[in-house]
Amino acid sequence: MPLRSVLGALALLILPPPPETAAAPARVVSMNLCADELVLRLADRDQIAAVTHLAGDPRGSTVAASAAGLPVMRGLSEEIVALRPDLVIAGAFTTRTTVGMLKRLGFPVLELRVPADLDGVRDQIRLVAAALGREARGSAMIAALDARLAAIEPAPRPLRTLVMRPNAFTVAPGSLGDALIRAAGLTNVAAEIGRDGFGQVPLEAAALSGADLVVVDEAEPGAPSLADTVSHHPVFRAIARGGRVVAIPNRLWTCPGPQIAEVVERLAEAARR
Repeated sequence: MPLRSVLGALALLILPPPPETAAAPARVVSMNLCADELVLRLADRDQIAAVTHLAGDPRGSTVAASAAGLPVMRGLSEEIVALRPDLVIAGAFTTRTTVGMLKRLGFPVLELRVPADLDGVRDQIRLVAAALGREARGSAMIAALDARLAAIEPAPRPLRTLVMRPNAFTVAPGSLGDALIRAAGLTNVAAEIGRDGFGQVPLEAAALSGADLVVVDEAEPGAPSLADTVSHHPVFRAIARGGRVVAIPNRLWTCPGPQIAEVVERLAEAARR
């Protein structure tokens, strides 16, 4: 029998059943970065039993300062069982083995989907806020997000926009990233060049796409990556010399949350320039 299964069986025999979920859970464990960000923004600090090790890394997290000093874990079943949470928040792509075992052990697990649009972001904020017993904070977060979006001056015309992330991955039509591009008054050209998912954009397609703006991830100083080699290719450099490239930190649109308003702001500002 695999070690993880043995540990799960021992937990059933040794540990008492997890506490019933109250209106405001007292011991919340977050299992992925996007859940971390919402939990850290919405929950009381003393509600949080643990977040992932990613939450404190400012390269990918928008709440790194808030995560400082909190217990961290890597999502292993035995780590979470030992914390005795009364709510576990996981993502759509969180390790299925761990999520399944936690459910079998009787721990309340809230699984978050990946929103495809701004309404999906609002719904997810409401869902997490309600699960934490912090509905008023969720409503205030949504109101602040909507106010910030409403204040953005959209692009003067729907400039054609192409996202080229590390390894030349683009943003799928019908995704949240696509919704942010459209919220800025821009047009996502990924569908026109045959990218109907999170596929890669060949440099030839990028060069021939006629994009007015090319959006890339803002590079981390002193952190070169093989995934970024496309940005050093002569074809890409020729595109960049046209003054059409805008860099946005990846952490701003990795997860749904109030920080996505900054993506829309930056896109709209680049278009106005």
